[in-house]
Amino acid sequence: MRIARRSPHLSIDRWGLVAFFVAAIVFVPLGVVLSSLFKENDGVWSHLVETTLSGVLWNTLFLTLGVAIGTAFLGVSLAWLTAATRFPGRRFFDWALILPMAIPAYVTAFVAIGLLDFTGPVQTGIRQVFGESSFWFPQIRSRGGVILVMTLTLYPYVYLLARNAFMTQGCRALEAAQSLGHSRWSGFFRVALPMARPWIVGGVMLALMETLSDFGAVSIFNYDTFATAIYQAWFGFFSLSAASQMASLLVLLVFILLLIEQGLAARTRYTATGRSGGLGERILMKPLHRYLALGFASLVFLAAFLIPVVQLLVWSLSIIKEDFDSRYFSYLGHSLALGTMASLLTVCVVLMLAYAHRLHDTRFMKILVRISTLGYALPGSVLAVGVFIPLAWLDNQLIDRLQLEFTLKGTLLAMLLAYLVRFLAVAHHAVESAMKRISKHIDESARNLGCTGFDMLRRVYFPIMRGGILTAMVLVFVDVMKEMPITLMTRPFGWDTLAIRIFEMTSEGEWERAALPALAVIVAGLVPVFLLTRNGNQEKA
Repeated sequence: MRIARRSPHLSIDRWGLVAFFVAAIVFVPLGVVLSSLFKENDGVWSHLVETTLSGVLWNTLFLTLGVAIGTAFLGVSLAWLTAATRFPGRRFFDWALILPMAIPAYVTAFVAIGLLDFTGPVQTGIRQVFGESSFWFPQIRSRGGVILVMTLTLYPYVYLLARNAFMTQGCRALEAAQSLGHSRWSGFFRVALPMARPWIVGGVMLALMETLSDFGAVSIFNYDTFATAIYQAWFGFFSLSAASQMASLLVLLVFILLLIEQGLAARTRYTATGRSGGLGERILMKPLHRYLALGFASLVFLAAFLIPVVQLLVWSLSIIKEDFDSRYFSYLGHSLALGTMASLLTVCVVLMLAYAHRLHDTRFMKILVRISTLGYALPGSVLAVGVFIPLAWLDNQLIDRLQLEFTLKGTLLAMLLAYLVRFLAVAHHAVESAMKRISKHIDESARNLGCTGFDMLRRVYFPIMRGGILTAMVLVFVDVMKEMPITLMTRPFGWDTLAIRIFEMTSEGEWERAALPALAVIVAGLVPVFLLTRNGNQEKA
């Protein structure tokens, strides 16, 4: 039966079935959520449409627009400063500006409120110095406050990609523009910036996907978006159908963003001729401008990373004797167990998917891989709804037809399935990149020695790809440690994690008691950041 191997579009063997099954796991939750658009509306959905839907829609649109502008400004400006100019501290800020990526948005959110709220130390200190009514201070619990926190947390996505673009083209593009009569300022906006546009758009889109999927930060600010509306419909009104219909609207919004990104990419073509132009000579700015650049980078680093971490340390030290007990070992154990199980499951599935794609590089297989990696674009609250509904249906079938008193929903299996769908794309990039470095001649030599299938994966691919597999496991592990919506909405009874502890304490305004688990999550988040920095330094070397 070699017909499937000869077909240029379809590969139906055991590896083709593996890829099809993985794509189905991702597609089923998405299809379930989208199908809710065509179901009859219940009273809860009608109530939500009349009372909250318009406000949620406008809040979400304003938030995404503000975060897009903020991350683009911070990411591009800092990327240009560190990649193309010389100023004091540039080598430090080159990697230090990536560190805010390790802090979840919900952690930065409660630190900002704890510091800048009316009863926080900043406003309290100002009132003591200047009096009760002699100053005006902006409200942190506002739309602008949410946008500021999300921008400080997510700008590294734009910074990393834009910095790579600027370092690839270097200052040569700017020098070419100046040779044609442009000033340095005009050359940046008319040559260097347009050449980096695909990378910038990609970074902004990543930031927007994270913004749409965020639940923790917006809930701390009491800022209603689609993510909080889905949670309220499920756990507030106990209406799974209303939650799925709200989730379907969020999925459509995500698809609109993806179509916009693809449309922008389709209209632009960038071709490199010969060798890369290299960095060239960095721009030496005037003394005043150099110190302004130093001040700008320092301000962003302080606000986005150093001040939150220091404040968390202060709060943790003040409460650790009273609050630290055996419960934290349970929170930590649950978080580590979920991260380990999810990373092992995800990497095993991705390894088989990448191997199937390597064996059958057909259009059909590419479509399956694309579907399989679509989950990262979907918010965690959407995936929680999409996984819960089919499991609830399957539970009913098992009870009605087989008389089995066993439920799948509300179990570790439901959590792991949602994690798998969400983070397949995260692991796939690292694993597939490592697999592409393996020459086809190694495959042929292994087959000549009688090594095929799973045996080849175990004895040939795994030792060579160990670095890429480890990177994929670390990335998934840390993302699971930080994930809040999926864990909050699908966890079994008693399976509280560090992220759930943070949510519970911040919901009650107990910022100090949320600091200790937040520090543990940040430490876990620093691991992939250091790996990313190390990999970037090796590439530059």
